Amino acid sequence: MARPRVVGAAPRSVPLQSRLVTVVVTGYTLARLNDIRDLLDSLQRQTYRNLEIVFVGEGPAELREKVRAYAQERGLTKFDVVVNEGTPGLSPARNVGAQHARGDIIAFIDDDAVAFPDWVEGIVSSFLEHPHAIGVTGPAFPRWESGSMQWFPEEFFWILSCPTPGWTGLKEAAVIRNAWGMNMAFQREAFAVCRFSEAFVGGNQGALDGSKAGLLGDDTEFCLRLSRETDRGILYSPAVRVLHKVYEHRLTPRFIRRRAFWEGYTKATLVKLLREKGTTPMELAMEHALLRRILLRYFPRAIAELVMRPGVGWRRLRLGVGVLFHVALGYGAGRFPGLGRLLISRYSA
Repeated sequence: MARPRVVGAAPRSVPLQSRLVTVVVTGYTLARLNDIRDLLDSLQRQTYRNLEIVFVGEGPAELREKVRAYAQERGLTKFDVVVNEGTPGLSPARNVGAQHARGDIIAFIDDDAVAFPDWVEGIVSSFLEHPHAIGVTGPAFPRWESGSMQWFPEEFFWILSCPTPGWTGLKEAAVIRNAWGMNMAFQREAFAVCRFSEAFVGGNQGALDGSKAGLLGDDTEFCLRLSRETDRGILYSPAVRVLHKVYEHRLTPRFIRRRAFWEGYTKATLVKLLREKGTTPMELAMEHALLRRILLRYFPRAIAELVMRPGVGWRRLRLGVGVLFHVALGYGAGRFPGLGRLLISRYSA
């Protein structure tokens, strides 16, 4: 099984601030208005100044009006609000944002994330130092809604869409299989050959309670097609950092069950797509490494905690068993259509 390939840096050949970066943000609910304001504040504080922001709105017109008003209040001059008038969902909204982008680099960040001050600078520097890369991604650290949530173990941060260096095993620049949607950027030419697939729209429409149902990997599928079409890689850069908000409802049993099931289902679907195309680049290498870590380190540690801290040990054991069970169930549903027909409606409700 292929492993992420560590890459060295190439010298910069053009001035750092010469490339316009478009940051695409999508939003669909007024419930996240304060999060969007926090995000816009973080983009205004960027050390890299040559950027524009495109907000793609869905849902109520009031959301777009309030976001536009806040941008004007904060003095954001390179800011545009557009509407996704086509199929609702994250993938179509990202495509709309890319269509309206004027930048040489098109970056995406979730509406419930905030960027580190050097986020855009890290993106541009990564492309300058690794010009063959077609995309770049980086870590997303959890921004807990409540301090009481910090017990949640890093091995399962993927349920929260928080790929941290400890979760991924990546501590330096490396070529990897795919970028992560809450924190990713691409060279403009990527969108001349690829668009985000609307086949994955089911799991990326979002819900007010934080739950999602359907295929989740629009970012992964996009990167796989993009790498195949361009023969250029996706770069992981530890300098491209964001904070991703973790709401309390994401630690509820219902959310975790559904997310684990659809992660498993999505992985089975992606493996099938890869094999149909005759390519298996780094197929599930990172997932296999994480599974070994859970089995060989996480579970023994949780069992040991049963003696010293029974409450914590039991909670972590229950979490680990439950997550692996539902991932396996989802993977099986994706591999075997008969099982899928029995289970999908249950995990879509």
